[in-house]
Amino acid sequence: MSEPLLKVEHLKKYFPIKGGVFQRTIGHVKALEDVTLQLDKKETFGLVGESGCGKSTAGRTILRLYEKTDGKVFFKGKDLFALKKAEMRRMRQKMQMVFQDPYSSLNPRITVGGAIGEPMLEHGLCTKEEQRDKVLEIMERCGLLPAHIDRYPHEFSGGQRQRIGIARALALNPEFIVCDEPVSALDVSIQSQIINLLSDLQETLQLSYLFISHDLGIVRHISHRIGVMYLGALIETADKNDLYENPVHPYTRALLSAVPVADPTAKRNRIILPGDLPSPSNPPAGCKFHTRCPSCKDICKTQIPPAIALSDTHTVVCHFAKEFTK
Repeated sequence: MSEPLLKVEHLKKYFPIKGGVFQRTIGHVKALEDVTLQLDKKETFGLVGESGCGKSTAGRTILRLYEKTDGKVFFKGKDLFALKKAEMRRMRQKMQMVFQDPYSSLNPRITVGGAIGEPMLEHGLCTKEEQRDKVLEIMERCGLLPAHIDRYPHEFSGGQRQRIGIARALALNPEFIVCDEPVSALDVSIQSQIINLLSDLQETLQLSYLFISHDLGIVRHISHRIGVMYLGALIETADKNDLYENPVHPYTRALLSAVPVADPTAKRNRIILPGDLPSPSNPPAGCKFHTRCPSCKDICKTQIPPAIALSDTHTVVCHFAKEFTK
């Protein structure tokens, strides 16, 4: 079996909480807690969960935009957090990100051609004379017109700006792209266009995606495998069809019960979770989900649940995973 393109092992990211006159560290926000996953070439791994569960922090830490607290991230067999500055700079050509907000992720003072072409020059991938032709080629691939090259971001719609963001991510010929909720700020009619564009680019350029979203319908459409996050931890990972047809973890079942269906006469057995998401600065003992779990037992309150492999591709972090399996 070939080595995965990306391998994340027990990744943790804590943000310090400062307080007092001297701004000493008085606690930590545990944004990521023991995240382990892997991504193969030409694969899309979907990451889903409620707002504040740590999805975006996971993407940024994997790309080393945030420094880790603990754990390891291997990309093409190399430990990213062990690389020196010059080595990491070269590695960044192969790892890019598409941000959530196409309005704030583009510099309003730089033209489209400059936003896409500047990274090429910075990394020595083309000469000044070749830059314009290469930019036009990428723009065409992303559904942008040649006339757009000298315009500024404020002259475009949200969907067009996200296309510009995708084109900018492609400028360095990456192999891996983190898509951080790339369609959540767009109209529903435009979302499908961007998702189809990402799928086409993956097929054409042999790309791998970490696709972060809270929209379970979109994630199912674009992903090969899906991981469900809760309070900074992955609690269930499976192939997309297996996850949707046989969800095991009570939290995954609750999320899927909220997905709308096209048939207005269909009855859904909604699972309403009590309470709110606990604070990541003071997570519950034992199973992090036990404060909201409808199937909570005494062991859940005191002991951290193990990761139970139900199959080669389906893993659930729950004391009673096998009992919940259909």
